[in-house]
Amino acid sequence: MKLGTNYRMGSKNTSPLFILFFVVFIDLVGFGIVIPILPYYASQYGATATKLGWLMAIYSGLQFFFAPAWGRLSDRIGRRPVLLSTMFGTIISLLILARAESLAVIFLGRALAGICGANISTATAYIADVTSPENRTKGMGMIGAAFGLGFIFGPAIGGVLSRYGYHYPMLFAATLSSLNLIFALFKLPEPNITAELRTKNRTKRFDFKALKETFGDAQTKMSTVSFFILTLAITQMEVIFALYMMSRFGFDAQGAGWLLAYMGVIMVVIQGGLIGKLSKKFGEWNLILAGTLLMSVGLISLSFSHVVWQIFVSLAFLAFGNGITNPSLSSLASKGAKPERRGATLGIYQSAGSLARVIGPLSAGLLYDKIGIQIPFLAAAFLSLLVFIQNMFFKLTKGQMHHWFKEAKTVFKQKGFKGLILAYGWKLMFCFFMYYLIRDLTLYVFIPALIAKGFIWLRP
Repeated sequence: MKLGTNYRMGSKNTSPLFILFFVVFIDLVGFGIVIPILPYYASQYGATATKLGWLMAIYSGLQFFFAPAWGRLSDRIGRRPVLLSTMFGTIISLLILARAESLAVIFLGRALAGICGANISTATAYIADVTSPENRTKGMGMIGAAFGLGFIFGPAIGGVLSRYGYHYPMLFAATLSSLNLIFALFKLPEPNITAELRTKNRTKRFDFKALKETFGDAQTKMSTVSFFILTLAITQMEVIFALYMMSRFGFDAQGAGWLLAYMGVIMVVIQGGLIGKLSKKFGEWNLILAGTLLMSVGLISLSFSHVVWQIFVSLAFLAFGNGITNPSLSSLASKGAKPERRGATLGIYQSAGSLARVIGPLSAGLLYDKIGIQIPFLAAAFLSLLVFIQNMFFKLTKGQMHHWFKEAKTVFKQKGFKGLILAYGWKLMFCFFMYYLIRDLTLYVFIPALIAKGFIWLRP
């Protein structure tokens, strides 16, 4: 039997991948509608940045822990019942948010949303069910495209509707999700395969053999650790961005929504078409180095922005850097894994990001409330620089460090110090730039901020 051709239900003329793409896209539009509204909505009921961090962390934490459970259940009873059930749960969570009259009810709504949002693991398993191995990467890319498009349309719609009250975007998202459920109920087929094949096709996150293999290969280990740190950095920005824009620029939910949609457009353009060409021309390692550096510049610029045009420039740097870094890291992790264990290894890789999305919101909220509104951005910039530095040294130590010093020594002997500067001037300048950047951030930003907030005190 050829996967992707026989189904229990659904039109024979409609690709199941297209149907799934549409279902996931609409689901993520609903998710994107809520994101820019939530900080403002929660603030109405006394939520601080720390409480907002807990609100985000609960969603990510429950999504992280329930993903394997939904996956195992879908192995036994099928993908379609699980997807339909979780879509119904998402509708209930949105209705709870729409009717919330206290912060506790908002927490309840987001908790249920996190539990049901774990169905993305079932959606990726569905793709494995209906695609051949050679077409699987393309199928998985459709999920990424659905995410990107969802984060373009969702925040924009949510921002516009917020003008009429924060509960209206929630009601619209619930209505959209209800229509999506009806569409899936009649159009989304169940792949006609055995339970054994379903189990084989699903990525298992808690695979200890894959964990050992992931950290046994230097390239995959570096990619996984980098992805964890980078996701930790991104969540610093995501959690407090709306609060920051409200505090510094007086932006409402509509303004924040348009800015997030602007970032989404840039990332979709990069990941939807440019990343393949850039990867072939420059290679993954160089894209990671360039991307993390651009993210650092964007985050630092964002923290010191005082006019709106600077925000647009900063977000462009951040979106472009993130857009070229994430696919490059996942590509390197995939290449370092054994072909027969690639799915399990990538499950560990994705779990690292999910874990970071639990830790990141908590730290972002605390830094915002206890130290200063700029500090989460600067902490994110520091983490991005850390990823840059570790990948730069990893690349150099793979046989290139010794070769570089040997070449530099030969050039110095033959042409002297002037020749060394002409040959390697940009590298020396870059080293000095990185040294002074990290030194000045530490001495003139982080330490003074800690002293001002009483976390560090100087003896007279």
